[in-house]
Amino acid sequence: MCTARTEQPSHARPKGLAPLQHAKRTKKKSRIAVASAAAFVLIGGTAVGAGALESADTPGPGGSGVGEIRGADAPGTIDGEYIVVMKKTGEEAADSARLKSRTSVRELAGSLLDDADARGAAVQRTYATALKGFTVTADRDEARRLAADPAVAYVEQNRVERGNGTQNDPTWGLDRVDQRDLPLSDSYSYDSEAANVNAYIVDSGIRITHEEFGSRAKYGVDFVDDDAKADDCHGHGTHVAGTVGGATYGVAKSAKLVAVRVLDCENRGTTADVIAGYDWVAKNAVKPAVANVSIGGAATDAKDAAVTGMVEAGVTVAVSAGNSNTDSCQQSPARAPAVLTVAATSDTDARWASSNYGKCVDLFAPGHQVVSAGRASDTASATMTGTSMAAPHVTGAAALYLGAHPTASPSTVTKAMLDASSKSKVTSPGADSPNRLLYSRF
Repeated sequence: MCTARTEQPSHARPKGLAPLQHAKRTKKKSRIAVASAAAFVLIGGTAVGAGALESADTPGPGGSGVGEIRGADAPGTIDGEYIVVMKKTGEEAADSARLKSRTSVRELAGSLLDDADARGAAVQRTYATALKGFTVTADRDEARRLAADPAVAYVEQNRVERGNGTQNDPTWGLDRVDQRDLPLSDSYSYDSEAANVNAYIVDSGIRITHEEFGSRAKYGVDFVDDDAKADDCHGHGTHVAGTVGGATYGVAKSAKLVAVRVLDCENRGTTADVIAGYDWVAKNAVKPAVANVSIGGAATDAKDAAVTGMVEAGVTVAVSAGNSNTDSCQQSPARAPAVLTVAATSDTDARWASSNYGKCVDLFAPGHQVVSAGRASDTASATMTGTSMAAPHVTGAAALYLGAHPTASPSTVTKAMLDASSKSKVTSPGADSPNRLLYSRF
């Protein structure tokens, strides 16, 4: 194992500070405000409770009836921003000529907003691959009218998202995943380096000049600043990337790493930007491909649909289960069946105390005091704890499998990983959790 070099970023949130309740936003670039436009949260992962759905009897553009805004009163919502999800092909109402006649999502959005434009409504982002829809800034009445349109499946209020990592003191590494039992062997063995695999890190960006990555890391897209430089000003994404594919800290040591930035310098983002990241990966991923999503929040249909769209596009996706010591089925995208949902263990094979659990978990992986690449310099290391740190172990292992089986589908990769996992090793895994610990030697 490598000696840990610790990093204490100046922006680190003091221990004990409550997780995100809101996000700072500016009129300029911060997607946490204007450009994110739209989302919702299904509290508890089921239908939204009383007060969380809003309806109106006013007809929507091109339709009539009651329109609902999902998650309108949920914690962390962003005023005036909504995610509009269109019906899938074949699900449209018969009288929705608008949906049939428009070829692009932006054209369709513009048609839907004909009446709203005069009142200041504006389309911010469009989604065409992971799901079909768009984000919009609008007043609440117009959002209700959009929700009533027969071409629209549902409208969600935008909200704040956050990474699932916690800054901590040192120390342990990769040692556990290549062996069936404790004690640790102080070595990590692997049969492939996954040089043919592209790993998309949907996170806070990557310090691509870090020595851990050589020339294998590159910028993909930045939905926070709306530019091409997806640099990491927090450290979460660089740490995650290091565990996926770092030369020293990585599971898949030669994988190509692509930064998809959806979180800001405080490790915060919006549902709209996270979905934009999923949509970008679904459209642009070069196969064989994996994606890591160490981001979580309350359950929403839009996030679940978009992350499922990534998988349907041929990308194997691992996501963090969450750090609330509660049922992972209450969070998205952790509850989405198509992804690999990862809970965290300590170096004693016990479930990390704050790790989420439950039947939506697919695998456990090391997540407590994980050493990986830091963002402070090109040689820095950092130690972090959380299910954010567990998920990239699984992403890296999926890359190893694809390195040897490059045409394997996401479902084939998932089955191989679940079949290979070490059974009944995790102590106190939590109610309804499958007792499966990641094993990287397929």
